[in-house]
Amino acid sequence: MSTASTRTPQGRYGRSSDEQADRTLKVVGAVLGALLLALIGWFGYHYVGQNKISGELIGFELAEDSVQVHLEVRKDAGVTGYCTVRSQAEDGDEVGRADFRFAGDETRIDKVVTLRTKAAGTTAELLGCHPE
Repeated sequence: MSTASTRTPQGRYGRSSDEQADRTLKVVGAVLGALLLALIGWFGYHYVGQNKISGELIGFELAEDSVQVHLEVRKDAGVTGYCTVRSQAEDGDEVGRADFRFAGDETRIDKVVTLRTKAAGTTAELLGCHPE
């Protein structure tokens, strides 16, 4: 004795609702993936392509009431901007913060700046550089 099949004959009634749902999910997933890639590309372009000044903290030397910070700044010629540097004490409290301005036609500036602190600092941190 054989059992009757519950499946419909292929090609007779079109796609099942599960197959249509799978196709819809694939299309929606592809569209959302493409939008996500476009958004990542847009943010990447504006972060890298539109950033006219960037800096790097090379090193620092601590003193009782100041921190000497060695900065390397790269910028477009003629762009004026500033870099924000801060220092923290051992317990994490901020003991100094200052903006250092950079102008002129140089595209690479290598400079040691002095950050005055209200107490002994243990760190120096470059928070960021921004064009004016």
